[in-house]
Amino acid sequence: MASRGNRARTQPVDNTISHVQCDGLAAMKMVKHCHEESLNNMEVAQGALLGLVVDDRLEITNCFPFPKSDETIDEEEYQLTMMRRLRRVNVDHFHVGWYQSADVGNFLSSTLLESQYHYQTSIEESVVVIYDTQKSARGFLTLKAYRLIPQAIAMYKERDFTPEALRNLKVGYENLLIEIPIVIKNSALCNIMMSELTEMVPEEEGTHFLDLGTASVLENHLRCMMDRVDELNHEATKFNKYQQAAIRQEQEKHRMLAKHAQENAARVAKGEQAVPEEEVNKLFRPIPVPTRLNPMIVSGQINTYAQHISQFCSQSLAKLYMTQALQNAKDNKQ
Repeated sequence: MASRGNRARTQPVDNTISHVQCDGLAAMKMVKHCHEESLNNMEVAQGALLGLVVDDRLEITNCFPFPKSDETIDEEEYQLTMMRRLRRVNVDHFHVGWYQSADVGNFLSSTLLESQYHYQTSIEESVVVIYDTQKSARGFLTLKAYRLIPQAIAMYKERDFTPEALRNLKVGYENLLIEIPIVIKNSALCNIMMSELTEMVPEEEGTHFLDLGTASVLENHLRCMMDRVDELNHEATKFNKYQQAAIRQEQEKHRMLAKHAQENAARVAKGEQAVPEEEVNKLFRPIPVPTRLNPMIVSGQINTYAQHISQFCSQSLAKLYMTQALQNAKDNKQ
C-alpha cells in the first residue's frame, strides 16, 4: 500500500526522505494499539517508531506505545528504558519518529505540529505516522506519514506567526505538511503464509470486506468539516475586528497629527518651539496582530477533510460496482 500527497510546486520541498518502508509487524502493532485505545476510552493513541535510515529510505521495523497521560511515569525515562531493552535483544532501537491515531482524519493540531517540530530538529529524518481507526474499520486502510517542510520549521524556530512572516516564508495550510509515500513490506515467508490463508478462506466469508455501510463515516466527515468551518469563521471575525480597530486608530492618528501640525504652526508664528511628533505617536500603541497559526491549522484540517471525502466517495463507488459484478456472477452461477 502506497499513498502520495500533493507537494508544493512554487518552493523547494524537503528531499531528506523519499519514502517510508514499514514492516508488517510494526504496522500491526500500531493498528492494535490504536484500536484498543479507540474502543476502551476514545483517547488518542501515541507511540514511538524505531528503525533506521538507508540512503533516502526510512525503514520502520518496530514501535512501542507511549504511557498514558494519567500514569505517573516519566515519559522520557520510559522511552530510554524501552530502547535500552530493545538494544539488549538485538532489535532496532534507533528513534525515527512517532505515530498517532486519528478519527475520520481529525489529526492536524498545534500540539502535533509542535511535537513534530521538536522531533525533526533533534532527529532530521523523523516522520509522524497517522492511522485513522474509523476509516480503517470500514475497510479503507488509512496509514499516512507526514513531515514538516523546511519553511514551517523556520517558522516555529522564529516563533513569528504574523501574516507578514507567513507570507515571507511562503507557508500556507496547503503546504504546511508534506505527505511521504509509505509502503508496507513483509518477509517472503509471511507473504507465502498469507497466500495460503487466502486460499483457505471460504468464498462466502470474504464478502464482509465489501461493506457498503459507509454513511456513518461520511456523515462524521461532513459534521467535523462543518465544525471546522464555524471555527474558521470565528477566526476570520477576530481578524476583521483587528483590521477595523487598526483603521480607526490610523484615522485618529492622522487627525491628531493634523491638529498637532496646526498647533505647531501657531507656536512657530508666536516664536515658540514646536513640539515633536513623537509626543503624538506615543499616544497610539500598535494593536497586536492576532496570530495566524490557528486559522492556518483549521484551514489545513478543512482541506484534509475535503480530500478524504473525495477519496472516500471514489472508493465507495468502486466497491459498489465491484459488489454489483460479484452479485451478477453469483446469480449466473446459481
